[in-house]
Order: sequence, then structure tokens, then C-alpha cells
Amino acid sequence: MKKKILLTGGSGFIGKNILESYLAEKYEILAPSHEELDLLDERKVKDFFASYLYFDIVIHGACKPGHRNAKHPELVFYENTLMYYNLIKNRERFNKMFVLGSGAIYDMRYDIKKVSEEYFGTHIPVDQHGFSRYIIYKDIEKREGIFDLRIFGIFGKYEDYSIRFISNMICKAIFNLPLTMKQNRVFDYIWIEDFIKILDMLIEKKDELKYNTYNITPNSSIELLKLAEMVLVITSKDLPIILNNKTMGLEYSGDNSRLKKEIGEIFFTDFENSIKKLYNWYLLNKDFINIEFLKFDK
Repeated sequence: MKKKILLTGGSGFIGKNILESYLAEKYEILAPSHEELDLLDERKVKDFFASYLYFDIVIHGACKPGHRNAKHPELVFYENTLMYYNLIKNRERFNKMFVLGSGAIYDMRYDIKKVSEEYFGTHIPVDQHGFSRYIIYKDIEKREGIFDLRIFGIFGKYEDYSIRFISNMICKAIFNLPLTMKQNRVFDYIWIEDFIKILDMLIEKKDELKYNTYNITPNSSIELLKLAEMVLVITSKDLPIILNNKTMGLEYSGDNSRLKKEIGEIFFTDFENSIKKLYNWYLLNKDFINIEFLKFDK
């Protein structure tokens, strides 16, 4: 029988990609809308689980965003922690849960250079998003069958092209706009299709996972400037790349050694192919891109 999976955040960037991937055929995935499952309402969450009785897996991808394009960022900590705890209150209704976490848990005020999972707690994040991840993991580390997947940079279709770097560069190139960027940085970026394969491998792992947290990062990091240059080559455009700040920004990268020991060697899609795929997708969906969102950087 197919594993029964509850996916929260099915209307978001990662959730949409999961639902359009091969996982939708491989598993029985239920992705309720906000109207069907209000994760901020303790009673409604309890009633929802009572209706469906039991899930093999919960993929918790719902998240109140804390990025610079977010509405009401003052509610990020409250809503993210409340959603998690309302799910955990129904722990007897599911076997395992994968929380789609963030490298922001390590505190982005500092250089994060190929940090291992043990780096957790070296600094306590002060931003609401990072701090909510910190508090949630403090609970996860006490439990069995709950796993924090610490995603650093991730890119693919449906992401917010107005602020997400790779999509932003591609869309600017499509409309022949200068590739403006605030600052160069070293980043870890994973292609959405590679993330979905990793998630599948973790779901299918026959033996118990040895740890309750894993960095979800590629083998190699890359400079944002190099990504912008790659976009110009792939799109065959001769456009200026404008750095608003010439100094190098803080690094944001993680060590994936623990993940590879758990599921084996991972073959990541190279940037040339993944960016080309994303570029072709934007060309097919050019009409929904609002050029006004590309004329200034948030």
C-alpha cells in the first residue's frame, strides 16, 4: 500500500513542487488548504487528525515567511511555533514528521561556513524566523520520529522571483534589465528537484534515521556573482551586472556529510542544467511575471 502523507504548506513554493513531482504518484499525499486545516487553531487541527485517523508521514512545510517581502513579519515567531506545536499535540496520529527547516537556525548575523549540525546553539538567532526555528528544534531534539531538515538556499519554479536570487536574475535577463544585486556572497543552493529526491530517500529509509536533524545542502557552494554570470551565458544576453555593495557579504553554507552518511552519495544537478530548466519554465510562463517587481531590489 502507498504511504499516506499529510503535506502542510501545499500552496507554497516547495509544496507545489512536491505535488507536481513523482511523489504525488508514489504516495497518497493529502495537502489541505488553509480553509480545510487551520494550523493556528488547536481544535481544528485536532478535529482534522481525528477525521483522517492516521498518517505514515507528515511533511510540515507550512511557514509564516520572515523574508523582506513578507507581510506582517512581526507574527513570524508566534505563528511558526504555534503551527508546529498544534501538530505535535497530535503526535499519536502519525508515525514520522519531517519539518522543512532552515539554515537560519545557525544565526545569519554571522558567517556560516560549511557548518555541521553540531554548530547549532553556537549563536541564538535574534530574527523571528531564525529564532522560531531554534525553539522548534529544541523540542524536536527531545523526540523520536521528528526530523528537522535544515534547508539553506533552494530554487525552482514557483519561488518568489521578486526577491529569490536565481529566479530574480533569470527574470531580469528575460526582460533585458540590468542584473542588479545588493552584494556578492558565497551561498549553498539546491535545485528543487534534487531536494525532492533527498526527501524521498529519507522517507523510504528502511532503517531508523540516526539523527533528528540534517543539513540539506549541495556538495559545493557558489558565489552569487558567478550565478549571475551563468544566467547571462544561458540566456545569451549581454547585460550589465551591478553590485550595489562591492564588499563580500557573509557566507551561508552547510556541511552535508551527515546526510550523505545516512542516505549515500547524492548526485546533484549542475547549475548549468538546473538554471537552464528554470529559464525555460519562465519563458513558458512569461505572462505572469510582473516587470515592475524587477525594477527595484528589496
